Amino acid sequence: MITVAGFNTAIDRLLRVGKFAPGKVMRADHSHVSPGGKGVHVAQALAVLGKEVQLIGLVDEAHAAFLTHRLAERGVSFIGVPMPGDLRTCLAIVEADGRTSEVLERGPAIATEIIDALLEACRTALPGSRALVMSGSLPTGMAADTYARLCASADIPCVVDASGETLFHASRARPYLLKPNGDEAAHLIGRDVTGIDDAIAAARHLLDSGVAHPVVTLGAEGAVAVDAQRAWHATLALDAVRNTVGSGDCFLAGITAGLLQGDDLAEALRLGVACGAANALNEETGWMDNATVSQLLPRVTVRSL
Repeated sequence: MITVAGFNTAIDRLLRVGKFAPGKVMRADHSHVSPGGKGVHVAQALAVLGKEVQLIGLVDEAHAAFLTHRLAERGVSFIGVPMPGDLRTCLAIVEADGRTSEVLERGPAIATEIIDALLEACRTALPGSRALVMSGSLPTGMAADTYARLCASADIPCVVDASGETLFHASRARPYLLKPNGDEAAHLIGRDVTGIDDAIAAARHLLDSGVAHPVVTLGAEGAVAVDAQRAWHATLALDAVRNTVGSGDCFLAGITAGLLQGDDLAEALRLGVACGAANALNEETGWMDNATVSQLLPRVTVRSL
């Protein structure tokens, strides 16, 4: 079992337009609604890869049945903690050429008792888990060091994908795997990360600070990972994309699944890149299918640097 702490659950809404025109009235060619939030995306992708997975997150009355049913269909056991009010909405506007704009709600502030219920649900779920994956923003009102404290108290591998203060604290808690993107890595190390060499330097900095598996993602430039012996860069060129939102989450699921099943770092990185690319070829945010991942795996270029 892999436990995913994706506390800040959302509802993803995707709109397709010919061209996004700020300040103008536009009509969507297509719309799609699905369970959202980075934790949801990671959990779904892990299930696609054949992993037993449970997800802990907020749920409101209006979407409780929808979330539980849809996630169960996709092999994810959802442990929802009820909250008053409405879940946040994450809006992705995708243009005909694939360019994507996102508008992400923060969501309402939650009371102390709901924060306590989320943390208790997480502690209760951990016995029997092989790993704890903490992904995404924290609900408003939750302390920025929440992921760091969970890392410190868990006796299983902890994987973190976060940003801002949450990422800063987590990076100092010696997680098993940490996955910043280039901008996030730059904030962690205090200097620009503008390409592969900079990403490798940032990953080595994180390795030296106690992160067992530091990984830096670079969007279309792929991703890098380092260990004590060497650095790896993996990339996959796609002719066209449909929706890149959630590709980082699917990447995280892939590399985590690979490492937990005993793959070496290079092969786990290959699986991560294939999963991220499979999401980019799919319409739905944070979703991929196994057949596409299998087709893409041999096309991923992994080189030792």
